[in-house]
Amino acid sequence: MTTARPNTALRPLLIAWLILVVLTVVSLELGQHFHGVAWLQVLVAAIIWIKGSLVARYFIEANLATPFIRNVLRAFIAVAPIALMLTAFFGPQFARWATL
Repeated sequence: MTTARPNTALRPLLIAWLILVVLTVVSLELGQHFHGVAWLQVLVAAIIWIKGSLVARYFIEANLATPFIRNVLRAFIAVAPIALMLTAFFGPQFARWATL
């Protein structure tokens, strides 16, 4: 059985970093131009999820981890977009549920 080895090439990291920068600029522009629009939270949650997945794959190299660690990392990445969606659409109910 062969094991996957970490990638030592810089090109995939550079491309991932550029995509992260572009997504950051796009999210800033979306927030500036579409502030208060209902569908913006869905798009921002998707951007957060994509950025987390890119960081996990290219910088943390989660694809080389064991399935358990990989799944825990996927769940961790999904927490922020899910919390954003719950807050955006069910704010008062979610706040009441989340208070101590």
